Amino acid sequence: MSARLGGAVWLAVGLALASLLAGCASDKPKPAALEAVAPKIAGRMVWTQRLAKVDFPLGIVARDGQFVVAGGDGDVMALDAQTGREVWRGNAGSALAAGVGSDGRYAAVVTRANELVVLDKGQRRWSTRMPSHAVTPPLVAGERVFVMSVDRGVRAYDVLDGRLLWVFERAGEPLTLAQPGLLAAYRNTLIAGNGASMLGLDPTTGSIRWESAVASPRGTNEVERLADLVGPGVRVGDSICVRSFQVAVGCVGADTGVVRWNRNVGGIQGVGGDTKTLFGADASDRIRAWNVANGDLLWTHERLLHRGLSAPAVAGGAVVFGDFEGQVHFMSRENGDVQLRLPTDGTAVVGPPVLSGTTLLVATKGGGLFAFRPE
Repeated sequence: MSARLGGAVWLAVGLALASLLAGCASDKPKPAALEAVAPKIAGRMVWTQRLAKVDFPLGIVARDGQFVVAGGDGDVMALDAQTGREVWRGNAGSALAAGVGSDGRYAAVVTRANELVVLDKGQRRWSTRMPSHAVTPPLVAGERVFVMSVDRGVRAYDVLDGRLLWVFERAGEPLTLAQPGLLAAYRNTLIAGNGASMLGLDPTTGSIRWESAVASPRGTNEVERLADLVGPGVRVGDSICVRSFQVAVGCVGADTGVVRWNRNVGGIQGVGGDTKTLFGADASDRIRAWNVANGDLLWTHERLLHRGLSAPAVAGGAVVFGDFEGQVHFMSRENGDVQLRLPTDGTAVVGPPVLSGTTLLVATKGGGLFAFRPE
């Protein structure tokens, strides 16, 4: 058996094992009951749209006053952020495993048959078969399409014709997470997660400019040592802040790769924030806020425990989380007090809410798109 084939076999075993362990958690703690909220801010739903059921890592892109979204059946749409009006629509031709990435014009998704499909304002531009499975939404930037596979390899394609430009691969851990990894752009650097490390890659060649370990994996076996960087990360000034699966949260200078701070804290979802504060929920859905500058803990909130919280988004003075019942919680960024709660369709919120201007878009597992405007 070749080393490459052996790695692929171990990867498949790892994904199956992680899924099995998650499914065996029959004694999950009871979700916290929701307390009555006296609204302290105004906010309302301003429009809704529908997708096919979302059973893949969705990703929503906000660009040029539009949201670009994709449904499980392969539909890809651009929606006007103010009104929800459909600007364009296309289809990948097959059910999706990952998507969507967009620069506003071109949109890229990956199907369950490992096919990368690129659309130009809804019209199919090109497609190509990927050599391995992908669940991380592609990144479209700088006239290139970047795709991360589950083994955290990265491939770069020309957005115009699908020509393969470069491939970044390295021998990694025998197990990796079957959930989106870190893939982002910062100026002229491609930011990618590889295990517990953050890499700064040259987007024209795929060569490594810098590498920094966000966390130190712990444990006595491969499952316990899983510490992959979880997407999405968040750009805060000149830093990229990210969660390492069940190990840590930290911020890295995107120009130099210097780790500015990290804190040991469990959790499985991505983080959100702005230039002042970083927010995230741990594995028990205990919410924490950290000072972006130095990592100091600002506050914690424990009234939404075990509610399956999404990664957060910041909208004005509020930090916003969705939960497993489709409830959307608007919390004070200053102290974590719940200021407003709004419902969706009763199915779990998938992915972080995404802000375009003053409109916040939330997607649910049932395929609902709900646009809110907090005031």
